[in-house]
Amino acid sequence: MVHGGYTGKILRIRLNEGDFKIDPLPTDWIRDYIGGDGFAARLLYDEVPAGTDPLSEQNKLMIATGPITGTLWPMSGRTVLVSKAAQTGIWGESHVGGFLGAELKYAGYDMLVIEGKSEKPVYISINDSDLELVDAKELWGLRTDEATAKIQHDHKDTAIQIGAIGPAGERLVKFSSVIVNNARAAGRTGMGAVLGSKNVKAVAIRGHGAVEVADHDGFVQLAMKAHMRVRENPQAREMGKWGTWILTAVKQEIGELPTYNHRTGVFSGWEQLSGEHIRPRYTISDRACFGCSLGCKKMNYIPTGPYAGTLEEGPEYEGLMAFGSLLGIDDYATTLKANQICNKYGIDIISVGATIAFAYEAFEKGAIDTTDTGGMVLEWGNREQAIQLLEMIVRREGFGDILAEGAAKAAKKLGKGSEEFAIHVKGLEVSGQDGRTHRSIGLSHATSARGADHLRSLVVVDQLGYEKVATERWGADKLPEILNPYVEKYKATAVHESENAYSIRDTLIVCWYSVSWPPIFWMDDFAEMLPLATGEKALGSVEKLTEIAERQITLKRLYNAREGITRADDKLPKRFTKEPMPEGPGKGQLVDLEPMLDDYYKLRGWDRATGLPTKETIRKLSLEWTNT
Repeated sequence: MVHGGYTGKILRIRLNEGDFKIDPLPTDWIRDYIGGDGFAARLLYDEVPAGTDPLSEQNKLMIATGPITGTLWPMSGRTVLVSKAAQTGIWGESHVGGFLGAELKYAGYDMLVIEGKSEKPVYISINDSDLELVDAKELWGLRTDEATAKIQHDHKDTAIQIGAIGPAGERLVKFSSVIVNNARAAGRTGMGAVLGSKNVKAVAIRGHGAVEVADHDGFVQLAMKAHMRVRENPQAREMGKWGTWILTAVKQEIGELPTYNHRTGVFSGWEQLSGEHIRPRYTISDRACFGCSLGCKKMNYIPTGPYAGTLEEGPEYEGLMAFGSLLGIDDYATTLKANQICNKYGIDIISVGATIAFAYEAFEKGAIDTTDTGGMVLEWGNREQAIQLLEMIVRREGFGDILAEGAAKAAKKLGKGSEEFAIHVKGLEVSGQDGRTHRSIGLSHATSARGADHLRSLVVVDQLGYEKVATERWGADKLPEILNPYVEKYKATAVHESENAYSIRDTLIVCWYSVSWPPIFWMDDFAEMLPLATGEKALGSVEKLTEIAERQITLKRLYNAREGITRADDKLPKRFTKEPMPEGPGKGQLVDLEPMLDDYYKLRGWDRATGLPTKETIRKLSLEWTNT
């Protein structure tokens, strides 16, 4: 054991050779990157050159853990998949809950690296040191739940943790996902397509080891206190009761519930998509990921109507939005059915919902017509049609084959002015937020490494009015602007600090409600915990963790820069910058992105003209090895 919390091993699955290789974990990576997507960023930059086709055998896919994955720390079971993204051709990452990450550590590995391409369909079987590439001919074409059940049956072990692709990944749908535990999705950027291109159906992991921390007694004591703080946290308790459905009412109230392809932020049918409507009518049980004491996941059942008998976990708020308000649908049963199809076929619900919304608006505005759609007359609020289009996309049938490329690429192929209605950043569809009523998320969407992203930085002090927190963190002089979601001033300050905290969260890897709330306090918790876990005293300061976060964020930027990404790509759809919010609390609001970009680049040490890290910043963060 090189440090507490680590196994010291990177397992390479070499598909071309049909074998496995174990590399030692470089100890300097612990000091410089901690784990998770930090390790993966270092390896991806080193080993996947600029210009690599994401669906070629030269691309690689990493499944990475952090030093506290599989420990007693709250919500410590998550893992991250990293690759050059099939959907966007730039940095790609997708985080997932469940139990896969903990099992990988128990099997004895900090990270998997899947490289090359198998000549025939296989799945990767890892049982501690027993490693095998298993013929997956009988699994190819199966849904994720069917493949999972078959692997568990064949191994006579229901405790095997499996990440599987479905038919969407096999057909290289660009936003296909990897599904863990049947209902946890590594959804965004197309990790399913990367595995599909390599003829890998699944990764099946069984471990019988343990994670040894450096200071067992101290770590356990702190972890127990952390669990208690989570249970006492009002926001966490609400999340445990309602799941992310709680956000529907919040977003409607502040005018940020994306509706009709982000045209507006309020939806007349929002109550049918709220937790208070859903839970008493459809929820039959709560579920949790590894190490979680909240149970924010909900198992739901539709008793009547056209989707009667549908039994599925979810959807999260983003799924309610994607197949609800975004399409003008006010029916929870439709969103649950859509979520079930997305899970079983392996596809990202945010991107597919947004791509269908793009098609609806392009059709409504006359940019496309029935000659493009194969005779379909697209219309908002049509529940059956939304499900039909989803099924066409996962099978790449007819018009669905075009939409399977994602909104940006579909619009480019269709042309005729339809590009105006593809709401994306860097090729990734915008999620369930709107910068017009929340300026900081507008900046986050524009600058995030993987495209429109709410999970690498989401400032909440402005939306939820954390006056005391904002005053303590940034001073009373900045308070009016920081707390006003409609102004650009100081938003870069808030985004910069939030993004740093999220970066360390994602390198550990833990869930949103790990300990403190709001997220800007995470760094203090992590700095107290990491020396106990790893034995590395240098990781025990907020200053050191901030340096590591800056290094990782800048490294991802350098990776994208090799693919041609500059300031010109850090932009928002004109819907947010040119079309005022038409109604609701934010009526008349627009995003003025440029001054926020200037402030953000200055804080990051990136050149304002190009948006690229300066040589001084590269030296400061010890990234000279990138030869930039």
